[in-house]
Amino acid sequence: MPTEPALPEGRPATEVLAELRALREADAPTRGGRTFAYVYDAGLDGLDELAAEAYTTFATVNGLDPTVFPSVARLENDVVGSVAALLGAPGAQGTFTSGGTESILLAVKTARDHARSERGITAPQLLLPSTAHAAFHKAAAYLGLEPVVVPVDPVTFRADAAAMAAALTDRTALVVASAPSYAHGVIDPVAEIAATAAARGVLCHVDACIGGWILPYLRRAGRAVEPFDLSVPGVTSLSVDLHKYGYADKGASVVLHRDAALRRHQYFAHAGWPGYPVVNPTVQGTKSGGLLAQAWAVLRHVGEEGYTALAGRVGEASDRLLAGLRSMDGVRVLGDPAAGLVAFTVAGEDGVTPDLSLLLHLADEMRELGWYLQPQPSFDGLPPNLHLTLTPATVGQVGSLLDDLAVALDKARALEPVVVDPELASFAAGLDPETLGPDEVAGILAFAGLGVGAGLPRRAAPVLVLLDALPGPLKERLLAEFIGSVFRI
Repeated sequence: MPTEPALPEGRPATEVLAELRALREADAPTRGGRTFAYVYDAGLDGLDELAAEAYTTFATVNGLDPTVFPSVARLENDVVGSVAALLGAPGAQGTFTSGGTESILLAVKTARDHARSERGITAPQLLLPSTAHAAFHKAAAYLGLEPVVVPVDPVTFRADAAAMAAALTDRTALVVASAPSYAHGVIDPVAEIAATAAARGVLCHVDACIGGWILPYLRRAGRAVEPFDLSVPGVTSLSVDLHKYGYADKGASVVLHRDAALRRHQYFAHAGWPGYPVVNPTVQGTKSGGLLAQAWAVLRHVGEEGYTALAGRVGEASDRLLAGLRSMDGVRVLGDPAAGLVAFTVAGEDGVTPDLSLLLHLADEMRELGWYLQPQPSFDGLPPNLHLTLTPATVGQVGSLLDDLAVALDKARALEPVVVDPELASFAAGLDPETLGPDEVAGILAFAGLGVGAGLPRRAAPVLVLLDALPGPLKERLLAEFIGSVFRI
């Protein structure tokens, strides 16, 4: 029977590339310092071209088997060696991964398997401050651990070391601290958390995906940075993303373990099938050597002095941004940001209470002016806020950002507040997301302005205010269904 072809007729390379470039025009800019989330821009001429050329050189190399492609072992040993020298301890061992989420998955797997083999734990728990990255919850869901979440200090937004210690049990496989946490950019009390974990024989992972490659260089640039890495007694593993403040392209991270015995729990090996013997250090099997090569090239091009200078620029931009935000009426910076991440909230008419509607109107107005600031909803008593990621490319943009922020805030205050109907909120609170059928989910999404075929909303405030009012499980179900509708095939 005749069927529709899976692909159209082949087209010239120039046409294909032109279409790809046209698709990029609707995206937020990844260079120039106006997108304050998701992208890390060193602002260095030629760095993108270097990364692309290095990737191309190794794009066809299969990183699955370093015995066939020994260049992979050389590159990975160089990259992980550099990370261990900056953040490690004698004997530290690590692995190059595809990103922070994979690094965290591997750290959690290591802890689970270590707890199983060394301590006989069959129902492991993962102890987290409430500000720990969502990737830890993903790891717990994938790997069968029970997450135990401890509220953070509501003033400093740092993990509460005493509360974390009190939450330790005989089933705790891993305790987590952040350096810094993504949401607020503050560093948890790593030494205290690690010490109490070690006293109970529990592993401690530091999520330094963001801070791992900038905090040491901020210290070298003359700023005070408290110890957070594998030099801290009790810290047994650490994750650091090179595609953040290492400025490599996306798909570059490292997970470090205190020693080879711990790293062994990370590996998967299988010889019980008729094919080739399989040994996988990471979740992935086959993978291009290109991402490893571009990270290697970027690290060696920028170098020690280069990263110190770039960190200094981020620190300088952070100083000016924080001073500007703190001078604005009704604006409150959350916590004490330490590594280029800043979160701030905006008070409503009483001048004290954070106003979610106003905050989201502000984000929309800034989007209209060509800036992207990341909205973060309220959670467990922590205020809603707007999140900014500073990079060296933002140094020259801070003044313009603050000027536009003042204008946008005046406009946002003049807009009607977005209000959720109390009856709707009450109705939603009674829904069981597990029993909702496809038609019911579609109806709720359509009401929220996220219906299939509706496209992405031009202004996010009405949607996000409604989502913020929903119970967590229902919110998660709707978000998953919405993304499913975006990737609709």
